[in-house]
Amino acid sequence: MKKHRTATTRAGKAARALLATLTALALLAAGLVGLVLWQHSYDLREEAVTIRHGGRTLEGVLALPPNGRGPHPLVVFVHGDGQVDATHDTFYRPIWESLARAGYASLSWNKPGVGGAPGDWLAQSMDDRAAEAADAIAWARGRPDVDGDRIGLWGASQAGWVLPKIAARDTGIRFAIAVSPAIDWHRQGRYNLLAELRRDGASDAETAAALRRRDTVRELLDRSAPYDAYVRAVGRSHAMTAARWRFVSRNHNADATPALPALRGTSVLLVLAGRDLNVDTAETEAVYRRLLPGPGLRVAHYPGAAHSLVAYDVENSPLRLTLTALFAPRALFAEGFLADQRDFLAGLDTGAAAR
Repeated sequence: MKKHRTATTRAGKAARALLATLTALALLAAGLVGLVLWQHSYDLREEAVTIRHGGRTLEGVLALPPNGRGPHPLVVFVHGDGQVDATHDTFYRPIWESLARAGYASLSWNKPGVGGAPGDWLAQSMDDRAAEAADAIAWARGRPDVDGDRIGLWGASQAGWVLPKIAARDTGIRFAIAVSPAIDWHRQGRYNLLAELRRDGASDAETAAALRRRDTVRELLDRSAPYDAYVRAVGRSHAMTAARWRFVSRNHNADATPALPALRGTSVLLVLAGRDLNVDTAETEAVYRRLLPGPGLRVAHYPGAAHSLVAYDVENSPLRLTLTALFAPRALFAEGFLADQRDFLAGLDTGAAAR
Protein backbone atom coordinates (compact mmCIF):
# COMPACT_ATOMS: atom_id res chain seq x y z
CA MET A 1 0.00 0.00 0.00
CA LYS A 2 2.85 2.37 0.91
CA LYS A 3 4.55 1.71 -2.40
CA HIS A 4 1.30 2.43 -4.22
CA ARG A 5 0.90 5.76 -2.43
CA THR A 6 4.52 6.68 -3.27
CA ALA A 7 4.00 5.89 -6.95
CA THR A 8 0.79 7.89 -6.96
CA THR A 9 2.54 10.83 -5.33
CA ARG A 10 5.32 10.72 -7.89
CA ALA A 11 2.82 10.57 -10.73
CA GLY A 12 0.97 13.55 -9.29
CA LYS A 13 4.17 15.54 -9.00
CA ALA A 14 5.11 14.67 -12.58
CA ALA A 15 1.67 15.70 -13.83
CA ARG A 16 1.86 19.00 -11.95
CA ALA A 17 5.36 19.62 -13.30
CA LEU A 18 4.18 18.86 -16.84
CA LEU A 19 1.18 21.15 -16.39
CA ALA A 20 3.42 23.92 -15.06
CA THR A 21 5.77 23.48 -18.02
CA LEU A 22 2.93 23.54 -20.53
CA THR A 23 1.44 26.61 -18.83
CA ALA A 24 4.80 28.38 -18.97
CA LEU A 25 5.22 27.48 -22.64
CA ALA A 26 1.70 28.71 -23.39
CA LEU A 27 2.38 31.97 -21.59
CA LEU A 28 5.69 32.33 -23.44
CA ALA A 29 4.00 31.66 -26.78
CA ALA A 30 1.26 34.15 -25.98
CA GLY A 31 3.88 36.68 -24.96
CA LEU A 32 5.82 36.18 -28.18
CA VAL A 33 2.65 36.51 -30.26
CA GLY A 34 1.80 39.67 -28.34
CA LEU A 35 5.29 41.03 -28.93
CA VAL A 36 5.07 40.35 -32.66
CA LEU A 37 1.66 42.01 -32.89
CA TRP A 38 2.89 45.01 -30.91
CA GLN A 39 6.03 45.39 -33.02
CA HIS A 40 3.92 45.27 -36.18
CA SER A 41 1.43 47.87 -34.98
CA TYR A 42 2.45 51.07 -36.71
CA ASP A 43 1.50 54.62 -35.83
CA LEU A 44 -0.38 55.11 -39.10
CA ARG A 45 -3.83 55.27 -40.61
CA GLU A 46 -3.76 52.94 -43.61
CA GLU A 47 -6.44 53.16 -46.26
CA ALA A 48 -6.80 50.65 -49.08
CA VAL A 49 -7.34 52.67 -52.25
CA THR A 50 -8.20 51.96 -55.87
CA ILE A 51 -6.52 54.46 -58.15
CA ARG A 52 -8.38 55.10 -61.38
CA HIS A 53 -6.82 57.63 -63.71
CA GLY A 54 -5.93 57.80 -67.37
CA GLY A 55 -7.65 54.49 -68.09
CA ARG A 56 -5.47 52.79 -65.46
CA THR A 57 -6.56 50.91 -62.33
CA LEU A 58 -4.07 50.43 -59.50
CA GLU A 59 -4.69 48.74 -56.16
CA GLY A 60 -2.80 50.56 -53.45
CA VAL A 61 -2.39 51.80 -49.89
CA LEU A 62 -2.46 55.38 -48.66
CA ALA A 63 -0.68 55.57 -45.30
CA LEU A 64 -1.60 58.74 -43.41
CA PRO A 65 -0.24 60.29 -40.22
CA PRO A 66 -2.30 59.13 -37.24
CA ASN A 67 -3.60 62.59 -36.35
CA GLY A 68 -4.96 65.52 -38.31
CA ARG A 69 -7.20 65.77 -41.33
CA GLY A 70 -4.53 67.28 -43.56
CA PRO A 71 -3.94 68.14 -46.26
CA HIS A 72 -0.69 66.22 -45.80
CA PRO A 73 2.38 66.36 -48.03
CA LEU A 74 2.82 63.08 -49.84
CA VAL A 75 5.65 60.65 -50.60
CA VAL A 76 4.92 58.44 -53.64
CA PHE A 77 6.70 55.08 -53.52
CA VAL A 78 8.21 53.64 -56.70
CA HIS A 79 9.27 50.00 -56.39
CA GLY A 80 12.48 48.36 -57.43
CA ASP A 81 12.66 45.19 -59.52
CA GLY A 82 10.55 42.12 -58.90
CA GLN A 83 7.04 41.13 -57.93
CA VAL A 84 6.20 43.76 -55.31
CA ASP A 85 2.92 44.50 -53.57
CA ALA A 86 1.92 47.85 -52.07
CA THR A 87 3.56 47.22 -48.68
CA HIS A 88 6.54 45.30 -50.11
CA ASP A 89 5.52 42.43 -47.81
CA THR A 90 5.34 44.96 -44.90
CA PHE A 91 8.95 46.11 -45.53
CA TYR A 92 7.72 49.66 -46.25
CA ARG A 93 5.69 50.09 -43.08
CA PRO A 94 8.57 51.18 -40.77
CA ILE A 95 9.51 53.73 -43.44
CA TRP A 96 5.93 54.99 -43.72
CA GLU A 97 5.73 55.34 -39.97
CA SER A 98 8.95 57.33 -39.88
CA LEU A 99 7.71 59.63 -42.66
CA ALA A 100 4.37 60.05 -40.88
CA ARG A 101 6.24 61.36 -37.84
CA ALA A 102 7.43 64.17 -40.09
CA GLY A 103 3.79 64.79 -41.06
CA TYR A 104 3.95 63.06 -44.47
CA ALA A 105 1.55 60.59 -46.02
CA SER A 106 2.80 57.74 -48.23
CA LEU A 107 1.22 56.24 -51.34
CA SER A 108 2.14 52.85 -52.81
CA TRP A 109 0.42 50.30 -55.04
CA ASN A 110 0.71 46.73 -56.22
CA LYS A 111 2.72 46.22 -59.36
CA PRO A 112 0.52 45.11 -62.27
CA GLY A 113 -0.34 41.45 -61.88
CA VAL A 114 0.52 41.36 -58.17
CA GLY A 115 -2.14 40.76 -55.53
CA GLY A 116 -4.92 40.54 -58.06
CA ALA A 117 -4.04 43.83 -59.75
CA PRO A 118 -4.68 43.94 -63.51
CA GLY A 119 -1.78 43.74 -65.95
CA ASP A 120 1.73 42.27 -65.90
CA TRP A 121 4.71 44.13 -64.47
CA LEU A 122 7.05 42.14 -66.72
CA ALA A 123 5.39 43.75 -69.73
CA GLN A 124 6.35 47.26 -68.58
CA SER A 125 9.08 49.57 -69.78
CA MET A 126 10.61 52.24 -67.55
CA ASP A 127 8.50 54.79 -69.43
CA ASP A 128 5.41 52.70 -68.64
CA ARG A 129 6.32 52.74 -64.98
CA ALA A 130 6.79 56.52 -65.04
CA ALA A 131 3.41 57.00 -66.73
CA GLU A 132 1.79 54.77 -64.12
CA ALA A 133 3.28 56.86 -61.30
CA ALA A 134 2.23 60.10 -63.00
CA ASP A 135 -1.36 58.83 -63.10
CA ALA A 136 -1.19 57.92 -59.41
CA ILE A 137 0.11 61.40 -58.56
CA ALA A 138 -2.65 63.06 -60.57
CA TRP A 139 -5.17 60.94 -58.67
CA ALA A 140 -3.61 61.89 -55.33
CA ARG A 141 -3.83 65.60 -56.14
CA GLY A 142 -7.59 65.19 -56.30
CA ARG A 143 -7.83 64.10 -52.66
CA PRO A 144 -8.65 66.73 -50.02
CA ASP A 145 -6.30 65.08 -47.49
CA VAL A 146 -3.26 65.43 -49.80
CA ASP A 147 -1.34 68.67 -50.32
CA GLY A 148 -0.95 68.64 -54.10
CA ASP A 149 1.79 71.28 -53.97
CA ARG A 150 4.05 69.15 -51.75
CA ILE A 151 4.41 65.81 -53.47
CA GLY A 152 7.69 63.95 -53.80
CA LEU A 153 9.09 60.55 -54.73
CA TRP A 154 10.72 57.64 -52.94
CA GLY A 155 12.28 54.96 -55.09
CA ALA A 156 14.74 52.10 -54.69
CA SER A 157 17.12 50.31 -57.02
CA GLN A 158 15.43 49.95 -60.43
CA ALA A 159 13.35 53.02 -59.57
CA GLY A 160 16.52 55.01 -60.22
CA TRP A 161 15.60 54.77 -63.92
CA VAL A 162 12.00 55.77 -63.22
CA LEU A 163 12.25 58.72 -60.81
CA PRO A 164 13.81 61.17 -63.30
CA LYS A 165 11.25 60.20 -65.93
CA ILE A 166 8.44 61.01 -63.48
CA ALA A 167 10.02 64.38 -62.73
CA ALA A 168 10.27 65.08 -66.47
CA ARG A 169 6.52 64.42 -66.79
CA ASP A 170 5.49 66.32 -63.66
CA THR A 171 7.28 69.58 -62.95
CA GLY A 172 5.39 69.83 -59.65
CA ILE A 173 7.54 67.15 -57.99
CA ARG A 174 9.15 68.84 -54.97
CA PHE A 175 11.67 66.24 -53.73
CA ALA A 176 13.03 62.76 -54.33
CA ILE A 177 14.60 60.13 -52.10
CA ALA A 178 16.67 57.79 -54.30
CA VAL A 179 17.71 54.61 -52.47
CA SER A 180 20.51 52.56 -54.06
CA PRO A 181 19.72 53.71 -57.62
CA ALA A 182 21.68 52.40 -60.58
CA ILE A 183 22.87 54.48 -63.53
CA ASP A 184 23.39 52.18 -66.54
CA TRP A 185 21.67 48.77 -66.88
CA HIS A 186 24.62 46.94 -68.40
CA ARG A 187 27.33 48.43 -66.21
CA GLN A 188 25.20 47.77 -63.16
CA GLY A 189 24.66 44.17 -64.24
CA ARG A 190 28.36 43.57 -64.80
CA TYR A 191 29.23 45.13 -61.44
CA ASN A 192 26.64 42.92 -59.72
CA LEU A 193 27.91 39.78 -61.45
CA LEU A 194 31.53 40.39 -60.44
CA ALA A 195 30.61 41.39 -56.88
CA GLU A 196 28.62 38.19 -56.35
CA LEU A 197 31.35 36.05 -57.89
CA ARG A 198 33.89 37.57 -55.50
CA ARG A 199 31.55 37.03 -52.56
CA ASP A 200 31.10 33.39 -53.52
CA GLY A 201 34.83 32.80 -53.96
CA ALA A 202 34.60 31.99 -57.67
CA SER A 203 37.77 30.86 -59.41
CA ASP A 204 39.35 32.79 -62.29
CA ALA A 205 38.00 30.18 -64.70
CA GLU A 206 34.47 30.47 -63.30
CA THR A 207 34.62 34.25 -63.49
CA ALA A 208 35.86 34.18 -67.09
CA ALA A 209 33.07 31.77 -68.10
CA ALA A 210 30.43 33.96 -66.44
CA LEU A 211 31.73 37.05 -68.23
CA ARG A 212 31.67 35.22 -71.56
CA ARG A 213 28.04 34.27 -71.00
CA ARG A 214 27.30 37.86 -70.12
CA ASP A 215 28.93 39.12 -73.33
CA THR A 216 26.88 36.58 -75.30
CA VAL A 217 23.66 37.80 -73.67
CA ARG A 218 24.57 41.42 -74.42
CA GLU A 219 25.12 40.58 -78.09
CA LEU A 220 21.77 38.76 -78.26
CA LEU A 221 19.97 41.69 -76.64
CA ASP A 222 21.58 44.17 -79.00
CA ARG A 223 20.21 42.28 -81.99
CA SER A 224 16.78 41.63 -80.39
CA ALA A 225 17.23 37.87 -80.51
CA PRO A 226 14.23 35.67 -79.67
CA TYR A 227 14.04 33.67 -76.48
CA ASP A 228 14.84 30.30 -78.05
CA ALA A 229 18.08 31.68 -79.50
CA TYR A 230 19.01 32.96 -76.06
CA VAL A 231 18.35 29.57 -74.42
CA ARG A 232 20.43 27.77 -77.06
CA ALA A 233 23.30 30.18 -76.49
CA VAL A 234 23.48 30.10 -72.68
CA GLY A 235 21.96 26.72 -71.87
CA ARG A 236 18.75 25.92 -70.07
CA SER A 237 20.44 25.83 -66.63
CA HIS A 238 21.59 29.45 -66.97
CA ALA A 239 18.49 30.82 -68.70
CA MET A 240 15.92 33.22 -67.28
CA THR A 241 12.23 32.70 -68.02
CA ALA A 242 10.71 33.78 -71.31
CA ALA A 243 8.73 36.55 -69.59
CA ARG A 244 11.87 37.85 -67.88
CA TRP A 245 13.75 37.74 -71.21
CA ARG A 246 11.08 39.93 -72.78
CA PHE A 247 11.30 42.35 -69.84
CA VAL A 248 15.08 42.58 -70.10
CA SER A 249 14.89 42.94 -73.90
CA ARG A 250 12.54 45.87 -73.43
CA ASN A 251 14.63 47.63 -70.77
CA HIS A 252 18.29 46.67 -71.14
CA ASN A 253 19.28 50.06 -72.58
CA ALA A 254 18.04 51.89 -69.47
CA ASP A 255 20.35 54.73 -68.48
CA ALA A 256 19.50 57.33 -65.85
CA THR A 257 21.75 60.06 -67.19
CA PRO A 258 19.57 61.52 -70.01
CA ALA A 259 16.58 62.15 -67.71
CA LEU A 260 18.41 62.86 -64.45
CA PRO A 261 18.70 66.64 -65.10
CA ALA A 262 14.89 66.76 -64.78
CA LEU A 263 15.56 66.64 -61.02
CA ARG A 264 17.56 69.86 -61.06
CA GLY A 265 15.95 72.40 -58.79
CA THR A 266 14.40 69.55 -56.80
CA SER A 267 15.67 68.57 -53.36
CA VAL A 268 17.20 65.10 -53.68
CA LEU A 269 18.38 62.73 -50.95
CA LEU A 270 20.69 60.10 -52.46
CA VAL A 271 20.95 57.05 -50.19
CA LEU A 272 23.96 54.77 -50.72
CA ALA A 273 24.87 51.48 -49.05
CA GLY A 274 28.48 50.71 -48.21
CA ARG A 275 28.15 46.97 -48.92
CA ASP A 276 26.00 47.14 -52.05
CA LEU A 277 26.60 44.15 -54.31
CA ASN A 278 24.01 45.30 -56.85
CA VAL A 279 24.97 48.89 -57.64
CA ASP A 280 28.33 50.61 -58.10
CA THR A 281 27.67 53.37 -55.56
CA ALA A 282 30.82 55.27 -56.51
CA GLU A 283 29.56 55.63 -60.08
CA THR A 284 26.07 56.57 -58.89
CA GLU A 285 27.35 59.29 -56.57
CA ALA A 286 29.70 60.71 -59.21
CA VAL A 287 26.92 60.94 -61.82
CA TYR A 288 24.41 62.48 -59.41
CA ARG A 289 26.95 65.09 -58.27
CA ARG A 290 27.84 65.93 -61.87
CA LEU A 291 24.28 66.18 -63.18
CA LEU A 292 22.64 67.63 -60.06
CA PRO A 293 25.15 70.22 -58.88
CA GLY A 294 24.33 72.63 -56.09
CA PRO A 295 22.88 72.53 -52.59
CA GLY A 296 19.74 70.62 -53.60
CA LEU A 297 21.56 67.27 -53.54
CA ARG A 298 22.26 65.58 -50.22
CA VAL A 299 24.17 62.28 -50.12
CA ALA A 300 23.80 59.87 -47.20
CA HIS A 301 26.20 56.91 -46.78
CA TYR A 302 25.51 53.81 -44.70
CA PRO A 303 28.75 51.78 -44.53
CA GLY A 304 27.27 48.65 -42.97
CA ALA A 305 24.21 48.41 -45.22
CA ALA A 306 23.36 46.01 -48.03
CA HIS A 307 21.64 47.10 -51.24
CA SER A 308 18.24 46.96 -49.50
CA LEU A 309 19.56 49.25 -46.72
CA VAL A 310 19.06 46.37 -44.33
CA ALA A 311 22.17 45.87 -42.19
CA TYR A 312 24.44 43.61 -44.26
CA ASP A 313 25.17 41.17 -41.41
CA VAL A 314 21.44 40.81 -40.73
CA GLU A 315 20.47 40.32 -44.37
CA ASN A 316 23.08 37.60 -44.83
CA SER A 317 21.96 35.56 -41.83
CA PRO A 318 18.58 33.91 -42.54
CA LEU A 319 17.97 33.33 -38.83
CA ARG A 320 18.82 36.90 -37.78
CA LEU A 321 16.83 38.31 -40.69
CA THR A 322 13.74 36.27 -39.77
CA LEU A 323 13.93 37.05 -36.06
CA THR A 324 14.54 40.76 -36.65
CA ALA A 325 11.70 40.98 -39.16
CA LEU A 326 9.37 39.31 -36.65
CA PHE A 327 10.37 40.91 -33.37
CA ALA A 328 12.05 44.22 -34.27
CA PRO A 329 11.15 45.24 -37.86
CA ARG A 330 12.25 48.85 -37.35
CA ALA A 331 15.73 47.56 -36.52
CA LEU A 332 16.10 45.87 -39.92
CA PHE A 333 17.50 49.00 -41.49
CA ALA A 334 20.96 50.49 -41.19
CA GLU A 335 21.41 52.84 -38.26
CA GLY A 336 20.16 56.33 -39.11
CA PHE A 337 18.37 55.35 -42.32
CA LEU A 338 14.84 56.05 -41.07
CA ALA A 339 15.74 59.14 -39.05
CA ASP A 340 17.76 60.71 -41.87
CA GLN A 341 14.81 60.56 -44.27
CA ARG A 342 12.57 62.13 -41.65
CA ASP A 343 15.15 64.87 -41.05
CA PHE A 344 15.46 65.47 -44.79
CA LEU A 345 11.71 66.09 -45.06
CA ALA A 346 11.68 68.25 -41.95
CA GLY A 347 14.43 70.35 -43.53
CA LEU A 348 12.30 70.87 -46.62
CA ASP A 349 9.46 72.16 -44.46
CA THR A 350 11.82 74.46 -42.55
CA GLY A 351 13.19 75.87 -45.79
CA ALA A 352 9.71 76.42 -47.19
CA ALA A 353 8.61 78.18 -44.02
CA ALA A 354 11.68 80.44 -44.15
CA ARG A 355 10.96 81.39 -47.75
